[in-house]
Amino acid sequence: MKFLDQAKVYVRSGDGGAGSVSFRREKFIEFGGPDGGDGGRGGDVWVEAVEGLNTLIDYRYQQHFKARPGMHGMGRNRTGGKGDDVVLKVPVGTQVYEEDNETLICDLTEVGQRFLLAKGGNGGFGNQHFKSSTNQAPRRANPGLPGEELWIWLRLKLIADAGLVGLPNAGKSTFLATVTAAKPKIADYPFTTLHPNLGVVRIDAREFVLADIPGLIEGAHMGVGIGDRFLGHVERTRVLLHLVSAREEDVAAAYKTVRRELKAYGNGLVDKPEIVALSQADLLDDDERSEKFAALKKVTRRKPLILSAATGEGVQDVLRALMKVVEEARDEERIDEAANERWQK
Repeated sequence: MKFLDQAKVYVRSGDGGAGSVSFRREKFIEFGGPDGGDGGRGGDVWVEAVEGLNTLIDYRYQQHFKARPGMHGMGRNRTGGKGDDVVLKVPVGTQVYEEDNETLICDLTEVGQRFLLAKGGNGGFGNQHFKSSTNQAPRRANPGLPGEELWIWLRLKLIADAGLVGLPNAGKSTFLATVTAAKPKIADYPFTTLHPNLGVVRIDAREFVLADIPGLIEGAHMGVGIGDRFLGHVERTRVLLHLVSAREEDVAAAYKTVRRELKAYGNGLVDKPEIVALSQADLLDDDERSEKFAALKKVTRRKPLILSAATGEGVQDVLRALMKVVEEARDEERIDEAANERWQK
């Protein structure tokens, strides 16, 4: 399945049905009076987050969604039926924006969440509503109200607990394939990863979701390379694992390059908890490892972890460090939710 994280869609709710002009005609009833029914409401357009989806590829092939109009009213006071609704089913984590692609309409972060995008038009009144003492036989009815129409942008931001960042060929996909059942493409050339990948990590009888995004290079925030468009998929993460490849001649410069791109992107990424690891450490001898470890420690002002997904060195330590931050964040969320529930009561 192809990955698509952004799509522009046209939606239109149904028009309301017209009211009916009708008069009661029965044998032996001389003055039956008006009995025109009301028109039915037009169908609504909803967006709903569902399980089992992780891409917006369906909206690549269909961009127009129109709800059914309401049925017209009929004689004998019969009201027209309501038009069928249209439901846009999207992955959890989808945001809906107005046509300017900047104004947020809704953010669907849980399975089952729904939002009304366009309300169907009300049906028109039949002529029975216009009967009065001075107008016993009204010959007028209302047309139905038109539905609403708008262009929207669907933008997917994957929901994960931890995110992988780093330069191309820093070993992110290899690490993801090692610690999860995900099977990302792995090759010895830049930008092997062309779209985000998700995997579930299990460590010490606990688990969390890990996201891998395409590598960043200098100038990514200006569109260089693949650019920074996929950074949105780690906006919701609780912690970032920053991998710096041991193959880099200057590990400090490599670290600073990615940090600059995170800062230029904004949206709080640079302020997230970060765990730094010197990856692909099996390629170094002892002297080179000590030298690059010291350089990375100096620029990050913390002790980096040593990691080799190929040999398994340091993998458990990295996963436990990530799990610790994720658990702390989850505990804080539980406390906040409990406080909100008590406040609402």
